[in-house]
Amino acid sequence: MIKKAGAFEIINHWVMAISCILLAVQGYGFLFHIEGIGSAFGGFNSMKTWHNYLGIAFSVSLFFSIFMYLKEALTFDSDDIGWITVLGGYLSHKVKVPPMGKINTGQKFFYLAVLIFGIGISASGYVIWLLPGNKQYILLSHIVHNISFVILMIAIPVHIYLGTIANPGTLRIMLSGTVPYQWAKKRHPKWVAEVERGHKA
Repeated sequence: MIKKAGAFEIINHWVMAISCILLAVQGYGFLFHIEGIGSAFGGFNSMKTWHNYLGIAFSVSLFFSIFMYLKEALTFDSDDIGWITVLGGYLSHKVKVPPMGKINTGQKFFYLAVLIFGIGISASGYVIWLLPGNKQYILLSHIVHNISFVILMIAIPVHIYLGTIANPGTLRIMLSGTVPYQWAKKRHPKWVAEVERGHKA
């Protein structure tokens, strides 16, 4: 086995994931005024309070994620270009996928999208919550909030699918933090090589 995620990373991931899912459910409740969702949180006024504080949990976990993934997500080389040309091998197992680092090119793009639109939905949410009297800011914030919501609701289900059914063994990273050595060497050979060099040093 090889360690791919530490305890804090796992906890932070689940705080972000659970808060995001609950926020999304509440968002649908607000958007379409679904009484059943409102009732599940004690009514719409109570759900608004839940929404605000879950938003804090989400934005704090998003902030901490910067120290875990941003540097890697902004590192691109020729292998990333090669990954894009074969779409990561997701559409065909016959293509040769270039060697990847700790996260692959698709995961880099996903993280950057979550970071950008996560900041957008968080910042606009704080404005809606804390500056209710400023109509100009409120209008702009609702637009940003809704656009970010739509983008995240497209990206996150794809992420869940690719991290579970489409790639068996990936979910365990965010459960135990470890993966089989051969599994990691097949999917993230550049990262495994870095780890091995570190151990030798």
